[in-house]
Amino acid sequence: MSPRVEIPAGAVRGLRDSFGELYRAIPYAAAPIGAGRFAHPEPRPGWSGVRDGTQPSPTAPQPVRDFGGLDMTPYFGPGWVRGEEYLTVDVRTPAADDGRRPVMVFVHGGGFVTGSTRAALYDGRAFARDGVVLVTVNYRLGVPGFLDLDGAPANRGLLDVLAALGWVRETIAAFGGDPGNVTVFGQSAGATLTGALLAAPKAKGLFRRAIVQSGNGTGAFTREQARRVTVAAASALGVDPTAEAFGAIPDERFLEILPALAALDLRTETATDPLAGLSPFSLVLPVQPADALADGPAGDVELLIGTNTEEGNLYTATKEEAEVLGKTLFEAGTARLARAHARISGGRTHVYSFGHRSTARDGWLGAAHTVELPFVFDVADEPWLHGDTGLLGPSPAPDGLATRVHGAWIAFAKTGDPGWAGYDEIEFLG
Repeated sequence: MSPRVEIPAGAVRGLRDSFGELYRAIPYAAAPIGAGRFAHPEPRPGWSGVRDGTQPSPTAPQPVRDFGGLDMTPYFGPGWVRGEEYLTVDVRTPAADDGRRPVMVFVHGGGFVTGSTRAALYDGRAFARDGVVLVTVNYRLGVPGFLDLDGAPANRGLLDVLAALGWVRETIAAFGGDPGNVTVFGQSAGATLTGALLAAPKAKGLFRRAIVQSGNGTGAFTREQARRVTVAAASALGVDPTAEAFGAIPDERFLEILPALAALDLRTETATDPLAGLSPFSLVLPVQPADALADGPAGDVELLIGTNTEEGNLYTATKEEAEVLGKTLFEAGTARLARAHARISGGRTHVYSFGHRSTARDGWLGAAHTVELPFVFDVADEPWLHGDTGLLGPSPAPDGLATRVHGAWIAFAKTGDPGWAGYDEIEFLG
């Protein structure tokens, strides 16, 4: 018999397997339609009857991204799967009972323009197996999610994640989770959003711990940089740079103009491009998250943070370019965020460095951006991650590494201790 859970919005039917229960495509906010794509996320009205939670959600509108023959579909998912109601979460739980288990909320990466809960890498079976309730989140991307427009709230994708965390606080107990023991974790753009949550006043009380994987605590655009993207987008579309004007434009057109936006030079007299040209979208903030932690919940939050040793190899073809990109885009902002958190949190900052080298691309890929994810989610032995085009390459995953990495994430979510000392000691994984 299919499992069923009662939540404030109504009943949801899920799936049961040997790992526990899975409930998919549960809305945490109303569907972003028309002008609503550029508004604050609004609560979704409840439903009558039993909602089908056995099928995956539609995804935010997004382009196809090519990484030169490397199969990144396990990371990006299937691309744009059309449907209005994509502000949803998937919940993996050992059981929808009164267990009050630790909760982990994952925010996917994808350069602020791609990604979804449908990505195969984010399978939550190992988390449920190990006594954790895993929640994965869809949020608005690209123009609807992050373009700075007159008449629209800024950082709408971040507002979505905040709304999802509010949903978790109010609802997760019905799925066997403890709303008082929530760890939010993200990778890449999702890690940058997680860093911003640490500095967001509205995030106070929504989570107890955070994990920042290959993010950038100094990755926000200045208003001048964001405006440059906005002007270019409005010009390409032939409309005014307002939420009202953009609200009448179909999502297909937003995707068509992305190549032109990606070519913009965002360097100004006072700021470099914090994303080194890899995305025309980011958060738009007056102060970088690493310099504003005292404004948010960071002082009361335990933090696990780190990078991979060869982050830039995913994006470039030369060693020199990769070293520069890795330091500029990931390492410097991560180090600044870690230092800032250590100063205000009383020794509750833990740092890691992930060094396992994938053998993909004839061994060039190495410990690149995203390579830690199969080990965090304990899926590194899956055949779709191996072979000539697989993220981990033709070689098998090293024995015990996924158990060690995934185990550290689980331990941190349960206790705040991943298994090594605080900020002054960097744990090498791999």
